[in-house]
Amino acid sequence: MKLVGRHIEKDRSGRVSLLPEEAEDMWHAYNLIAVEDRLKSTTIRRVVSETATGSTDKNAVRITLTIQVETIDFDTQAGVLRIKGRNVEENKHVKMGAYHTLDLELNRPFTLTKTEWDIISLERIDRACDVSNRAEVAAVVLEEGLANICLVTDEMTIVRQRIETNIPRKRRGTATNHDKGIARFYEQVYQALLRHLNFEVVKVVIVASPGFVKDALYKYIVDTALRTSEKLILDNRAKFLLVHCSSGQKHALTEVLQEPAVQAQLSETKYAKEVQSLDRFYETLASDPAKAFYGFRHVRKAVERGAVEVLMV
Repeated sequence: MKLVGRHIEKDRSGRVSLLPEEAEDMWHAYNLIAVEDRLKSTTIRRVVSETATGSTDKNAVRITLTIQVETIDFDTQAGVLRIKGRNVEENKHVKMGAYHTLDLELNRPFTLTKTEWDIISLERIDRACDVSNRAEVAAVVLEEGLANICLVTDEMTIVRQRIETNIPRKRRGTATNHDKGIARFYEQVYQALLRHLNFEVVKVVIVASPGFVKDALYKYIVDTALRTSEKLILDNRAKFLLVHCSSGQKHALTEVLQEPAVQAQLSETKYAKEVQSLDRFYETLASDPAKAFYGFRHVRKAVERGAVEVLMV
């Protein structure tokens, strides 16, 4: 997320202009925008105009609108936020009070105005705009012919690329076509890793699959890096961690991240620290429930009494 502009008054009212640059930024925007906020962004509006002869003509015009937010819908697959509300600023194409839906997407700037910016929202903006705050954990969850290249951040799991390849079956007496299909599949995964992973930030690369697919992929990655002298892979071989999982679907990553071996490897990442906090909460809830609270009313009372050591939202 890029911070384009920020103007907050002493009474905490004000506006912030942001530019989403990555898929995770849309998640941050979804958590920032609330009902009654004012949102300003560009949009396409179909405008009906009347010609000199009396006939009407419809044209799509790009305009800038400011709406007061009423509903918020987040399409996680497309990475698009759809914000519906009434127009609150004069515009020659849209009447005051008319409903419109703004679509927020990557690389489309927007300005968010609130009557009061709370500390949680401001901290979220700081985290989202911090260039050092990037995914420290990468994962390849795969089975034969299917692979999901994922980045695990402290906010969410992003599928950077989904690879699906039809691999011919082995035929009696020959496996040539099958082997060629597997090689093409592994090459696609290899290229996706080079394209999507920033090894300067990533601390662990999890390779998970049923059976021995993970081992075969890792061997292909290392052999190809040696053959092509790809230093990016060779210098980061120690970061690869091979783990068993039940399938190559994205949801299998949840079980992978619970593995003790994985947790040990992730001990210094932001993701692991949040998991540790959650585990500590459950342990405290079971052993000493008087020191673990959940639910808005109980948590608020604990905050008012200054009795909170860790707050998870």
